[in-house]
Amino acid sequence: MRDWRSDPTFAMCRAVADGADLASFSGGAYDVRAVVAGILPESRRDRSLDAVPWGNFPHGPDVPEAVEHLRADGEPGMDATGVLWGLCANDSRAAAALAVPFLIPLATAPRHPHHTDALGVISGPARARHSGVASREELLLHRTDPARHAPDGDDDYGYEVTGYPAGWSVAASRAAITADTPALLPLLGSLDSAVRVDTAYALAAAADPDRVVRTAQAAGFAAERDAMVRAAFLLATAEITRAHTHPPTAAWLHERWNDRAEAPEVRLVAAIGWLCLTDAPAPEELRRTVDNFADDERAHTMEALPWMSTASGTNEPGLLRCKRLMLHPEDPDSEAIFWDSLF
Repeated sequence: MRDWRSDPTFAMCRAVADGADLASFSGGAYDVRAVVAGILPESRRDRSLDAVPWGNFPHGPDVPEAVEHLRADGEPGMDATGVLWGLCANDSRAAAALAVPFLIPLATAPRHPHHTDALGVISGPARARHSGVASREELLLHRTDPARHAPDGDDDYGYEVTGYPAGWSVAASRAAITADTPALLPLLGSLDSAVRVDTAYALAAAADPDRVVRTAQAAGFAAERDAMVRAAFLLATAEITRAHTHPPTAAWLHERWNDRAEAPEVRLVAAIGWLCLTDAPAPEELRRTVDNFADDERAHTMEALPWMSTASGTNEPGLLRCKRLMLHPEDPDSEAIFWDSLF
């Protein structure tokens, strides 16, 4: 990757760091939301990548080659998904967000050889500040609050490592997913369980004021027999509900974790989802349920759920991290212990 300080956007980031109003750059050439909005009305399946100003964004020139390799019918000549995930892991999502509108047509083409790779990647830039986050206050939270943040100002996402506004990258990615919600929804019924999980995760990032996605996730849960996929549908429903309040869903989650006929994986994520949607104290029965089922073996198995894998910390699977932070905050932090041991 090239030095991001040579990108044109660096001047904007420096200006904002020096006190310029971020809103003054809204809608301009360096606003990834505006660029993605200009792509969305078009058919992206065969659109030339050369028409997109990749060079305006940090590490942007690295992205179109990765997208082109995923578009190819044969074996990719590079680790294309690694490039895109690497940008997200390195907290530099803007250019990866710009790729999302081009990846969704691949993700929704089941016969394309790389459709599962594309589906797995589109969720990355749609979430920020989520890696290792497992607390009741922050898990499943979409951090842009219209009641507290101007749409073109600073928000709880802060800034990426390059200085680019992280909330703009997240908003652009979510806008792309929202625009293609009708194309993604059928994948919730895929014969491939991993596709159903990844689709649930992607759609949980969509705007859903009309509850179309929530309804589809709940219907998928009702029809699903695979416990891990049922857990994914449930977590997706909880995440959407945290963004679009719906009290009956919290009551439904309460019923799920309290239902002894449910699989342990489902009861566990229902308990976690319920804790994220309410400020009520954790009932003793919920504590017993989580303590009984959340063992090391199950925690490692549940890392297959992207919510859990992203909540994990050093030497601590996501499920156990959620259990500790939500129900046993007095317990020692294994990640802090690990890092302290290095110094």
